[in-house]
Amino acid sequence: MKKTLNLIIGGGLAGLMLIGCGPKWTETETDGIKTVTNEGGKTLGYSSTSGVKILTVDRLGFKDLNKNDQLDKYEDWRLSADERAKDLASKMSVEEIAGLMLYSRHQSVPAQNRGFFAATYNGKSFSESGAHAYDLSDQQKEFLTKDNLRHVLITSVESPEVAARWNNNAQALVEGFGLGIPANNSTDPRHGTDASEEYNEGAGGKISMWPGSLGLAATFDAELVEKFGSIGAKEYRALGITTALSPQIDMATDPRWYRTSGTFGEDPALATDLARAYIDGFQTSVGDREIADGWGYTSVNAMVKHWPGGGSGEGGRDAHYGVGKFAVYPGNNFAEHMIPFTEGAFKLKGKTGMASAVMPYYTISFNQDTKNNENVGNAYNKYIITDLLRDKYNYDGVVCTDWLVTGDVTQLDIFLTGKAWGVESLSLAERHYKVLMAGGDQFGGNNDMKPVIEAYNLGVKEHGEEFMRKRFEQSAVRLLKNIFRTGLFENPYLNPEETKTIVGNPEYMKAGYDAQLKSIVMLKNKSNALPLEKNKTVYIPKKFTPAGRNFLGMEIPEKLEYPVNIEIVKKYFNVTENPSEADYALVFISSPNTGIGYNAEDTRKGGNGYIPISLQYATYTATEAREASIAGGDPLEKTSNRSYKNKKNTAINVSDLAMVNDTYQKMKGKPVIVSINLNTPMIFSEFEKNANAILTHFSVQDQALLDIITGAAEPSGLLPLQMPANMATVEKQAEDVAHDLECYVDDQGNKYDFAFGLNWKGVISDERTKKYKK
Repeated sequence: MKKTLNLIIGGGLAGLMLIGCGPKWTETETDGIKTVTNEGGKTLGYSSTSGVKILTVDRLGFKDLNKNDQLDKYEDWRLSADERAKDLASKMSVEEIAGLMLYSRHQSVPAQNRGFFAATYNGKSFSESGAHAYDLSDQQKEFLTKDNLRHVLITSVESPEVAARWNNNAQALVEGFGLGIPANNSTDPRHGTDASEEYNEGAGGKISMWPGSLGLAATFDAELVEKFGSIGAKEYRALGITTALSPQIDMATDPRWYRTSGTFGEDPALATDLARAYIDGFQTSVGDREIADGWGYTSVNAMVKHWPGGGSGEGGRDAHYGVGKFAVYPGNNFAEHMIPFTEGAFKLKGKTGMASAVMPYYTISFNQDTKNNENVGNAYNKYIITDLLRDKYNYDGVVCTDWLVTGDVTQLDIFLTGKAWGVESLSLAERHYKVLMAGGDQFGGNNDMKPVIEAYNLGVKEHGEEFMRKRFEQSAVRLLKNIFRTGLFENPYLNPEETKTIVGNPEYMKAGYDAQLKSIVMLKNKSNALPLEKNKTVYIPKKFTPAGRNFLGMEIPEKLEYPVNIEIVKKYFNVTENPSEADYALVFISSPNTGIGYNAEDTRKGGNGYIPISLQYATYTATEAREASIAGGDPLEKTSNRSYKNKKNTAINVSDLAMVNDTYQKMKGKPVIVSINLNTPMIFSEFEKNANAILTHFSVQDQALLDIITGAAEPSGLLPLQMPANMATVEKQAEDVAHDLECYVDDQGNKYDFAFGLNWKGVISDERTKKYKK
């Protein structure tokens, strides 16, 4: 139901007088959301159930968010975001600021019935509750009201429409509470592909699908990345999302790091240019969508991560786990890891100037604190956050910890545990206090304001009430500016029907698909094996996945199935299960996965638990590893030596190797085309000679690969990483240094080095390689 109230009325002389001195705003209402249109001013939105009223000042409409019947500075949309944020911060209680400093744990819409993303609706699971998918869960209502939380991390959503309606419900709840501060909803990257989904030009989808970050890097195209950011921001805003927990611009200098796939590769120059482009795309609003200084209604805050770089974990181990908490710098190259931040994220071409938020990584940047000599997680380290980030590089945006940094550590080798590296002995309140004193503003993955209040009280005891009040307001201003600049205080509400026309529209879907095509790298094309002729017969070996558990501990069943959508393949080729009938073989595999570099079973046999992270499929013995680790020591360990010298490891997906080599034997000299989903660099010597052509990609749709294979598109991607010749060079390289591997050379004489790639004519040499190739 829609109704309109026109407050500019007329008729005769009296009407003319009313027009001259009456309000210059009109109001409409749709589905309980009232929209106020100011003549020559901002459009406002508010819920009919929130208790908010409209004040008329200078004939213009303003929302009376705190319901005091007067226009406060923070309610005045004519003032700057900075002035409004300072006014609001001064009015907030300590409890309200503490809530603003919280960043929720992962929220699924609707909540799952069980597991990590479970929640209840009126005390029941979602499936039993009768609730709508867009209703708020009991836990969401609690942390939004009782804990004053205003930053919500959204994971999966049932549909764009459900996301829009959930947003409206959340905004209506918080608008009617306290000072009426809107929710700043966020997301981790959500534009990845559904590999098996078919792309039809002119058709829409749930959201536009783009290659992963490494795939964007493989295009070596900053303009394309900025375009992605601009499209992504429009889709995010239509979903009610105003902060992106991205981009991840760590330099992936150790090839074993499992988070390499989320980066822009190992090269500082490329990562810098793409970081700048990505953030400019996400943060910049133009034309009538701009409010001020490049910020506006299509802007999304970019929370760049992970300061000061997390890609140099010793042995390639990752700091989500206690076994990987140390970043090491044997090449004395700590400073280079900050370049994508200081020269990219903090020096934008667009008017927003710099990324609005920064997330430090979990790692202990081992022995890099030259002032206090403290080896603690980056979020706790005052030298890393205040002396470097804030003082040396003049960063005054939000600093938010990574998720669960303040939680208790229960085990070294599980994902879902606290990650209080180096401060395990501190209490929960002391950890929060240490983050604040280091220069941080916000606590990722914490729905509870109690430890933040306790941290405030610790500060009062040490520094006095005036000091801590000022410190809290400092963080509040930073956090509030990101909400003001994106226009949420004026109108945080969405039209679900409009959302459906924006998210995943045909134009955006095509842009994403075109980017996928540009991201695919051809490494080998012996005797011009590619492109293949369509409608020929192909053999595709099935992929075996052993039973196991994912990183959340959820069971994965054993599977034997086609690794691609076979129905899409049939639109290009005839498919046979008999290699003797096939003209070609298509083999689809993933880069080796050898786990996190730790095996608890080894400790039960008297070892230290550490094993190598290998980049090959077959069993690897680490004869070249260090005798003694650079860093080590943990309250849960008996030794400080984390060496894995002479230990062995075999890839979980070792059967992928057999898929290639067995198929080569079965095809008896007929072409074998190998496509690899590359998550990290890998050792190609195990199978390269048995492949006529090799394509690498970074999580694209099956159809994009088939378009390249059949020549509907020409490969143009370049490697954003070096591919090592063997594991010996991996062991000898320095974790913190880029471009220090001996690279693999294939049987065609091509070196799989950074910025290498082939097109139909041969090795690519163009403006991109001239600019970036080493």
